[in-house]
Amino acid sequence: MSVSVRIPTILRTYTKGESEVSAEGSTLAEVIASLDASYPGIGARVLDDAGKLRRFVNVYVGDEDVRFADGLQTPTPEGAQVSVIPAVAGG
Repeated sequence: MSVSVRIPTILRTYTKGESEVSAEGSTLAEVIASLDASYPGIGARVLDDAGKLRRFVNVYVGDEDVRFADGLQTPTPEGAQVSVIPAVAGG
């Protein structure tokens, strides 16, 4: 299933400046694998060494935060919008 993935500015060096790209997969894990196959290195910025979502990266499928859904097993239906959003901290 094809989905659209919104890429934050900090990761656009991997996508040649593109703010939105397409990826394939029926789950978030498959979408991230597809994304990394097309844009090598981007997967390591989203997933940690254990293969889990990095602590300071938020991912949404539609309007749903995947941490409160099924994590990497969250379904990504055809045409879904996946958003990768780095957490922002400040003081």
